[in-house]
Amino acid sequence: METSIVGVGVGITDRFRSVLEDKAARIEHLAPRAQRVDVKVTHRAYHNGRVEDDTVELTLTGKGPIVRAEATDGDKFTALDLAVDKLCEQLRRAKDKRVDARNHPRGAKFEKGTGAISGIDVQPASLDVLRAVATGEIPIITGNEEEADYTPVVIRTKEFEPEWMSVEEAVDRMELVGHDFFLFVDNRTDHPSVVYRRKGWDYGVISLTTQAAPEAVAS
Repeated sequence: METSIVGVGVGITDRFRSVLEDKAARIEHLAPRAQRVDVKVTHRAYHNGRVEDDTVELTLTGKGPIVRAEATDGDKFTALDLAVDKLCEQLRRAKDKRVDARNHPRGAKFEKGTGAISGIDVQPASLDVLRAVATGEIPIITGNEEEADYTPVVIRTKEFEPEWMSVEEAVDRMELVGHDFFLFVDNRTDHPSVVYRRKGWDYGVISLTTQAAPEAVAS
């Protein structure tokens, strides 16, 4: 497995490269199909008295989905250890889930004939509900207009190209990226959907049952 290291605001020493090579062997043991791991080390210095820190980002690529993990600490070697632990835990969880799925098939099942989804306790919203929300029949509370331009948090937005896959594949991708949810397009229904993690090995899925715009309502 190839390794690539980039330092931003920090030099990469031979000792760090040597430690990374040892860690890479551990990653390769859990992901034998991986072809490359990219490592980015970013050093940050603050002007408000906050202690300087280093962030290590790992990106694993190969045959299959990309797997990412990152960690921050005052010492870049500690940050590397934490990031590798996170990445390995994500790989282990994905492997355990695949073994569990083979031994105990479970999860959502889609009936093509009826369009029903079984195996989960979440049902998609009906077309009538979606139309009622879109037309304002069911009001959406947005807060005071005076506070419309104020938000106490910074909201990050991202845009991705849609990916068509099965619910089972979406759960696998969610485990690999280490998130609690994953957005995709169900290749059996063409509906935008989200899988999310519940307690234990349980998962849920929410789907939009239509992509067509609601009909205009005469005023």
